[in-house]
Amino acid sequence: MFTPPRSQNGSPAAYANGMNLPASSAPLPAPASTASTTSPVAPAAPAAEATAPRPAPQARNPLHGVTLEAMVVALSGHFGWERLARHIAIRCFQSDPSVASSLKFLRKTPWAREKVESLYLFMLREQRRSGRG
Repeated sequence: MFTPPRSQNGSPAAYANGMNLPASSAPLPAPASTASTTSPVAPAAPAAEATAPRPAPQARNPLHGVTLEAMVVALSGHFGWERLARHIAIRCFQSDPSVASSLKFLRKTPWAREKVESLYLFMLREQRRSGRG
């Protein structure tokens, strides 16, 4: 059998609106609309665009603005498909490699994409050290 909770003074707690909520936390009823001649509410003024904070530039991020396609083309041009397949052992680089098949696989596979991005960063560092970039 259900016994209602008791308040601090020992009497049964009052419930409002049949919602099993104590009266103190019951939602207030919506006020009835009696005036039909109310004035329309003025629309809010648009927020100024100049006050919106701009995101920090990614000047130190070498991958910013570089597409996955550009990475695959640069890697295949620098290493060749055979060496690229040795560095990253995935089938799209080993068997009948192409940019299109590689992109299709890399867009669906986050771990492989991370490896390609990592090798691309390694290639950029290598080029900078040797003075070719």
